[in-house]
Amino acid sequence: MARAFLIVLDSVGCGGAPDAAAFGDEGANTLGHIAAACTEGRAEVGRSGPLKMPNLDRLGLGAAIRLASGTATPGLDAVPEGLWGAATEVSRGKDTPSGHWELAGVPVPWDWTYFPDTMPAFPPDIVAEVCRLAGTEGILGNCHASGVPIIAEHCEEHLRTGWPICYTSADSVFQIAAHEEAFGLERLLKLCADLAPMLHARKVGRVIARPFTGSCGDFKRTSNRKDFAIAPPSPTLLDWVAGAGRATHGIGKIGDIFSMRGVGKLWKGKSDADLFEHLLRLGAEAEAGSLTFANFVEFDTLYGHPRDVSGYARALEWFDAGLPRFLAALKPGDLAIFTADHGNDPTWRGTEHTRERVPVVAWGVGARDVGLRGFVDVGASVAAHLGVASQGPGRSFL
Repeated sequence: MARAFLIVLDSVGCGGAPDAAAFGDEGANTLGHIAAACTEGRAEVGRSGPLKMPNLDRLGLGAAIRLASGTATPGLDAVPEGLWGAATEVSRGKDTPSGHWELAGVPVPWDWTYFPDTMPAFPPDIVAEVCRLAGTEGILGNCHASGVPIIAEHCEEHLRTGWPICYTSADSVFQIAAHEEAFGLERLLKLCADLAPMLHARKVGRVIARPFTGSCGDFKRTSNRKDFAIAPPSPTLLDWVAGAGRATHGIGKIGDIFSMRGVGKLWKGKSDADLFEHLLRLGAEAEAGSLTFANFVEFDTLYGHPRDVSGYARALEWFDAGLPRFLAALKPGDLAIFTADHGNDPTWRGTEHTRERVPVVAWGVGARDVGLRGFVDVGASVAAHLGVASQGPGRSFL
């Protein structure tokens, strides 16, 4: 039986979302602006010249960007040899759960709860519950912030008082940073797990544990981050496949994003490089008829949010350079789809995600232009390829 690999390059959008203005993102284009910056010599740290992604470009990446946004794609001009198109999201969000759930066939049927960009950001009853669960007299932060700066600002007070550092962003999230040794990693994870039901009931998408180590002048966030996400509102692609008796594999954050629903085996690592090794292995070893669903998060966390154009370009080129090894491991009849969940344009203002269409390029079904599609069509197409009934609103493009 044929196998399917659905691979999400976290935040690698391609502009052109028709409702981008409603999110303050009209004109944002993660891939388009990175390609332009590289060509113009504005992304020269650790790399040089035009953006080099020949393998994904041969599948249709440059064509997908041009379709989505009408943007020129310097350095990405190959004639597509794979399936290519672009997808538009309908869920009212530009966040990880919305994007992944919709790619897996399930649009978000509610409006997420977002915290105001005020100081304080959180209502008193939530603060009181955090204090009760943590056994502290208060919290630090209580505002919109990026993770590294807020830890730097409050690290010394956190170590002195033991109070957790709590912050949010433009996403529907409640994040808690704490020192792995001084506060305790297990204590932080339990705090987030115990707080999550209260926030999920209010349609806050995720409670995120953000542990760090080291001294205040030289701290590092660790790979022990954990997302406690609200469960999808209905069965997703993972459930459809698992319900049909097929094997399912999650790589990276997939277990967290889907609350482990439909995930048979989960493979994690300390970096995207570790996750890529899992992908290579599963390309060779995954069971007949199985689904492998992967998320590569560092495009977003290490380079999109910090607005690091050179770093983002390096990461894209690293991933593309590894693709021949993965594709060589696949078997006749397999399908590999490469897409994204939202944008995070490193040339854009602020530090948040950007509302964009996403590229959809695929190996295994020949050259095919599938045009502008919905996120949900990705899940329907994977289901169709596997011979599993789709239970969502998507239409297969295969």
